[in-house]
Amino acid sequence: MKKIHITILALACAASSIQAQVTYPFQDARLSFEQRADDLCKRLTLEEKAGLMQNNSKPVPRLDIKQFQWWGEALHGSARTGLATVFPQTIGMAASFDDELLLQVFNIASTEARAKYNVAAKKGYFDTSWSVSLWTPNVNIFRDPRWGRGQETYGEDPYLTSRMGCAVVEGLQGGKGPHKYYKAFACAKHFAVHSGPEWNRHSISIDDVSPRDFHETYLPAFKHLVQVGGVKEVMCAYNSIDGEPCCSDQRLLEQLLRDEWGFKGIVVSDCGAIDDIWRKGFHEVEPDAAHASARAVKGGTDMSCGQTYGSLPEAVRLGKVTEERIDKSLKRLIVGRMQLGEFDPDSITRWNAISMKDVSTPASREVALKMARETMTLLHNPRHALPLSKQLKQVVVMGPNANDSVMMWGNYNGTPRHTVTILDGIRRKIGAQRVKFIEGCGLVQPHRRDNQALTTQQLVEEVGDVKTIIFVGGISPQLEGEQLEVEAKGFKGGDRVTIELPQVQREMITALHAAGKQVIMVNCSGSAIGLVPEVTHTDAILQAWYPGERGGEAVADVLFGDYNPAGKLPVTFYRDDSQLPDYQDYNMRDRTYRYFKGKPLFPFGHGLSYTSFKIGKAQLRDGKITVSVKNTGKRAGEEVVQLYISCLDDPNGPIKSLKGFKRMALQAGEQRTVTLHLPRKAFERFDEQTNTIRVVPGKYRVYYGTSSDEADLQSFIYHLQ
Repeated sequence: MKKIHITILALACAASSIQAQVTYPFQDARLSFEQRADDLCKRLTLEEKAGLMQNNSKPVPRLDIKQFQWWGEALHGSARTGLATVFPQTIGMAASFDDELLLQVFNIASTEARAKYNVAAKKGYFDTSWSVSLWTPNVNIFRDPRWGRGQETYGEDPYLTSRMGCAVVEGLQGGKGPHKYYKAFACAKHFAVHSGPEWNRHSISIDDVSPRDFHETYLPAFKHLVQVGGVKEVMCAYNSIDGEPCCSDQRLLEQLLRDEWGFKGIVVSDCGAIDDIWRKGFHEVEPDAAHASARAVKGGTDMSCGQTYGSLPEAVRLGKVTEERIDKSLKRLIVGRMQLGEFDPDSITRWNAISMKDVSTPASREVALKMARETMTLLHNPRHALPLSKQLKQVVVMGPNANDSVMMWGNYNGTPRHTVTILDGIRRKIGAQRVKFIEGCGLVQPHRRDNQALTTQQLVEEVGDVKTIIFVGGISPQLEGEQLEVEAKGFKGGDRVTIELPQVQREMITALHAAGKQVIMVNCSGSAIGLVPEVTHTDAILQAWYPGERGGEAVADVLFGDYNPAGKLPVTFYRDDSQLPDYQDYNMRDRTYRYFKGKPLFPFGHGLSYTSFKIGKAQLRDGKITVSVKNTGKRAGEEVVQLYISCLDDPNGPIKSLKGFKRMALQAGEQRTVTLHLPRKAFERFDEQTNTIRVVPGKYRVYYGTSSDEADLQSFIYHLQ
């Protein structure tokens, strides 16, 4: 009874405290957010409204409205705000095929972002990126390996992207919603049909997309995050579609996103995208900022990243947009800020208790290590050169990425407390005295000493009698990324013009192989690399991506057998440039495993293990497939069971499409049954007769196994009624 009295008294005190702070109805936490937003909107001048519709939202001192920053980043951890736990780059986490672990990663990311935001709110640091409006995940389809920002995505498959994207949203927003108060907002970007080139992203119009590609490839992840994930923000892209800039496209933002899909949240422009609507040399569909801003608001963009919406009062005076239409967007922004707890006392918003002691904790760093291990993807190990013995007398570590900590952070990253490079990880594993480091070459330039380039022969001689070479190469976020100024052969504006391994690295590996060395290649990249010669000239290839702050430990764990790799490729590794269509052609024909008819070097879903698995015969019943999986080797390990379907009545459709997956751990000799869901919705496709996405009855082949390659799959025929 005493506890009940105390609780009632505490609630009464809190209520009276809230009431005492109320001057206007919009400050009254007892009213609905919509009622409060209506009240605030009525009290604002047109200029004040325009100021609130920019990412760096301006204060309104007379109403005690503080400055607010909408632009925050958390691509693979809290980013660009100092100390943070730096997880592997997104494309690497996609290789884990582990959406449950990914949810943990983004729960940590939102905790760290919220901790910094709480500090900013108390100290008034509102012009920084210490925000809880986090502009991630990037759920664009990685349709072409030359795209520099593909490393920010979850790969080339719509289903994998949808599953992983939903885990990101749930982790960032504080669990499955809807909530009254959100831990943070996630943002699905870049809507839509956006995947390079970087060099013309502000001006390109994508005019060659068929309705089928549009609805089956480019839109599903966005739709899933809206309807299943409950994502709170969507970012419109820089590009145009059929001549209309995405950020002013009513068909895209109003008819499809809101009317058809039911999105109730905020649409934000990519940064500077509203300027692109009018700027000379870009889309140029309006004469100036005022006209462009009006077009964007009417098109469905609620907030401008940038200052362009400062011209909205002029647009109203010109009769290009009404204040009533502006209010519609503004109210969404006000409600959003209330849902993030900004307008209410800390005492009633539980997320405000998170503090800086929750940033980069021992527990979060352990999750970074676990995820780094799960991203490791063993591509090539034909004679079982891996794992290496820890008893090796000496090993030489070479290559431009061996001792590069910045490479490991990816892009859109935070600053870790400490980074373990791959060289560090190997030294810790077997002892520094047994590890000889020779850089060998740069990413694209020969190694120089005393201002002289060293020949491969000189470097091979420097290796001496050491038999085993671990070559850590690939590329780097300094070469591939967002609109970069790069002057190097094979790279352009953040993209690549060839997928081949840089020539200087290829020559080094070839020389080591010719000298009779055992060459273990660790490839670091955010995209597929053409490695045909390297398959011949190496004894094993481990794809390490950009593995985050503890990536060096994860790589060493795999190389020396303390962790059994189970990563799977979220992209196709093509053999060479000849297998790629025109980069700027958005038609999906011959792109990704779903439509590519050639023989890739390594297929989507590929990834080797130090043990072996046997997949039993599947049974389908009531929309569920059950199949036994047995570890038939002598080591504990993990396997990712993958489920694909192909419509046999649809000659123009995908060759096969991923529809389910499950990562599972098995001890040596252990057998377990896994259940994969295959609901009717999995058989949806675009119907050209009705111009809709619908479930299409017919004859299907259902595949299940360990990669998208038919050699790794079993199958059966299924007639969908």
